[in-house]
Amino acid sequence: MAHPKEERTVVLVKPDGVMRGLVGEILTRFERRGLKILALKLVYPSREHAAGHYSGSDDWIKGMGNKTIETFAKYGIDVVKEMGSSDAFEIGKKVQEWNVNYLAMGPVVAIVLEGMHAITTVRKIVGNTLPILAETGTIRGDYSIDTNTAANVDKRAIRNIVHASGDPSEAEHEIKHWFKADELMSYKRSDEDVMFS
Repeated sequence: MAHPKEERTVVLVKPDGVMRGLVGEILTRFERRGLKILALKLVYPSREHAAGHYSGSDDWIKGMGNKTIETFAKYGIDVVKEMGSSDAFEIGKKVQEWNVNYLAMGPVVAIVLEGMHAITTVRKIVGNTLPILAETGTIRGDYSIDTNTAANVDKRAIRNIVHASGDPSEAEHEIKHWFKADELMSYKRSDEDVMFS
């Protein structure tokens, strides 16, 4: 295992974040926290590249479908009427397609960050996946108010500004998916000795 300060993660500023001019603000939050940018680029992903970002495993797809079913039940919305099915896998496939459409609808800023428990740290900074539940002070809590209920009824992905890797295996997949090995930089930030020595 690498030292916790060498953990790496991927952040994507999604098309809504890029189009709203939030890239600088988002990068500033990570850098001020002590995270190091190892790679950064602006990409207009093809549908195929966007699809390759997502796990696509049956469990992942079914999990998205189950979340949709649970949310609809919570708000008294007829899942069959809105989604055309009550099957979690079938619903999850629709949600996955909406996510691909969202990621491929415009330019994306792809970033590799490194730092102390980077995956956990970044996910705290970005906030809850559902902006309506994200705390004020997080990226999603400050810049979005979208909900999965509205997104599903509107047949679209949740507009939540950013993506952040959820665990080490996801981060590893996403780093390789978005960057070539020679695009990752190695350098020392001037504050590393103060923070970690």
